[in-house]
Amino acid sequence: MRLVILDDYDLASEWAAKYIRNRIVQFQPSADRCFTLGLPTGSTPYGCYQKLIEYHRSGDISFKYVKTFNMDEYVGLPRAHPESYHSYMWNNFFKHIDIDPANAHILDGNADDLEVECQAFEQKIAEAGGIELFVGGIGPDGHIAFNEPGSSLVSRTRVKTLAKDTIVANARFFGNNLSKVPTMALTVGVGTVMEAKEVMILITGAHKAFALYKAIEEGVNHMWTVSAFQQHPRTIFVCDEDATLELRVKTVKYFKGLMHVHNKLVDPVLSVKDQ
Repeated sequence: MRLVILDDYDLASEWAAKYIRNRIVQFQPSADRCFTLGLPTGSTPYGCYQKLIEYHRSGDISFKYVKTFNMDEYVGLPRAHPESYHSYMWNNFFKHIDIDPANAHILDGNADDLEVECQAFEQKIAEAGGIELFVGGIGPDGHIAFNEPGSSLVSRTRVKTLAKDTIVANARFFGNNLSKVPTMALTVGVGTVMEAKEVMILITGAHKAFALYKAIEEGVNHMWTVSAFQQHPRTIFVCDEDATLELRVKTVKYFKGLMHVHNKLVDPVLSVKDQ
């Protein structure tokens, strides 16, 4: 497990974007060999997406042969609703890059049969050869995707009832009106993400500090589902200084001492122009 600590949100976002860029460029995707990328929504990955758009506009990266699989989607919220995760992904990322819309997979929270929709999503991931890199974010209670506290650590894509804390946290996107926040969602499972070849989790802000502490310094616990990724052979946690406030000083010092190694993952920054 790697813990990459940057000074602030912008630098953490840039490091994550450079890492994604390098992984895709190194993979050399083609029409018959797409790079598969798992993606989150929310405020944390926004800066990373902005950087990736910037790299695409400069001609350094192409998403033409990238297949994406999003973590989750609300149940019952119209796809065109400004707060649906379809809208988030298209407005904040997809419409600004050269991805083939057929390669951008997002769960349909309005499907006639939600169980079938979840099973089909797992099948699409399998048919794509699995996920090369799954990028995720977490909630203040340590949930990844919508795998709320108490979720099975071997869970698969399914319908999930949202915890009250998650509904309250998401109310800011719905005019702070709790009654407008969806109470159910479709989400990939912890087991779904664990099967990815590599996982990168973005954690920024002091309000996520206790969750990072639970993820890094304590044992695997289904009440803090992000802690499961201690068991993954290739996990990278990317955080800012504020997110480390609950970690022991020696833990922070240890991982900062490895930054010269971690930075080799993004330096040099690779470009399709050089291929």
